[in-house]
Amino acid sequence: MDTTNILNEQQRKRAVEVMNEYLSAPRGPEGKTPVEASTEWDAKRAKLIEAELKPLLANYLAGTIVLTEFKSKVDSINKRNELWGFQGIKGQMFFNMVVNVADDADECNEEFKSALAVPPNEQIASSRLKTFLNYVKRLGEQWAAGGNTRYGAPRMGSVPFFLSYFWQIQDRKVWPVYYTNAVQAMTDLNLWQPADDVAEDYLTFKRIHEALVKLFSEAGKRSFGLYDVEHVFWFKGGNPYDAVKAEKKTTEPLLVKPTEKLPAFADHERLPESYIPPIVAILPAMACHEEQLVEAAKRSGTSLERAFEKNIDAALTILGFETKLLGQGQGRVPDGRALALDDNYAILWDGKVRANSYSLGTDDRTIREYITTQSRELSRRYRNIYYIIVSSSFVDDFDDTIASIKMETEVSEVVLLEAEALVAIVEAKLRAPLQLTLGPDGIQRFLTKSGRLNAAMVREYLV
Repeated sequence: MDTTNILNEQQRKRAVEVMNEYLSAPRGPEGKTPVEASTEWDAKRAKLIEAELKPLLANYLAGTIVLTEFKSKVDSINKRNELWGFQGIKGQMFFNMVVNVADDADECNEEFKSALAVPPNEQIASSRLKTFLNYVKRLGEQWAAGGNTRYGAPRMGSVPFFLSYFWQIQDRKVWPVYYTNAVQAMTDLNLWQPADDVAEDYLTFKRIHEALVKLFSEAGKRSFGLYDVEHVFWFKGGNPYDAVKAEKKTTEPLLVKPTEKLPAFADHERLPESYIPPIVAILPAMACHEEQLVEAAKRSGTSLERAFEKNIDAALTILGFETKLLGQGQGRVPDGRALALDDNYAILWDGKVRANSYSLGTDDRTIREYITTQSRELSRRYRNIYYIIVSSSFVDDFDDTIASIKMETEVSEVVLLEAEALVAIVEAKLRAPLQLTLGPDGIQRFLTKSGRLNAAMVREYLV
């Protein structure tokens, strides 16, 4: 299909601007430019596809291996090689859910075989998307009719990512992976607005990628492929808190008093793209103990530490928890709690403002004491209790302390949540509030493994 006119002149201009930002970006902490890092990434992908993934998929489609073995091996490969984000909710988790809820194993196997085979053209691709979508919808309806909760059912919105992942394994020059962050970047740049028709949305996504391959190759005077276009969108949409970075350069950060006049829209070169409210966007800078924020907090009649707690509480409220600040003035207690009433779990949390990384061993005795006190009542009402520390970053000496806390208290897991990761979760929630629930298929999944949770891990899960 001719994709020449799929983007107007203004959209083409904006896309080229972002491409140029990507091509001219400086070297990062590892000494590589984004282009150099992406080139290495793609080489690893291609090698893994040819050596393992493509033969494995071919064997499954030919009937050499059964579905459960295929699913297990795909899981193993992606755990060892985190190159696509397939371990997230729309990849392996979706795969597991479909197989788990299907009551007819033979039918399930045939549906997968039909859907995963690379389409010869867009018409067949549309048909396979719609057919598999209807199958997933029927599984969900049967699951709910059996008296189960909707959280255990596979989500229809996962279908385009899941199928396109396997299609690109078979022909990576034709079928782009339907990444959530790529869709978000495209909508933020006003290049496209999905129409909520899964099949048509994926084909439009594909056609825009094809148009950009040609446009970027001409404008950038270098060869672009689908993976390269993907990396431009990753570069644009991978960091949802650019506002925080920019704010570090100002003398009056995002603490805006109600009486202060907000900037007029005419003052902006472009309309805002961020979904993140300022009270949440500023969390990473607060966690790092930015000096200008210390002074701003004083002028606001509070301390940076107390303001940090209030902003964390606000973030958790936005996510949908029933929250309560405990903290200062109430004795040896955590800073706050958050309750997921419908999903039967509770969170006790602390905020730690640190210019350098926070070490969990510093306060482990105090933490055990007040968790024990607070969890007595909570354990009678909630199936799981999680303890979270929010800070800028964490020292890598937490394993023994976490093990001790879990053994001596009622908490199920201890999560060391980097402030940037909390921002990423809030952004995902605001973008798709009905898709990211508090339950086991959503935010609770972040809490089921103790240790550090950073923004990259959040994005991989939400892929």
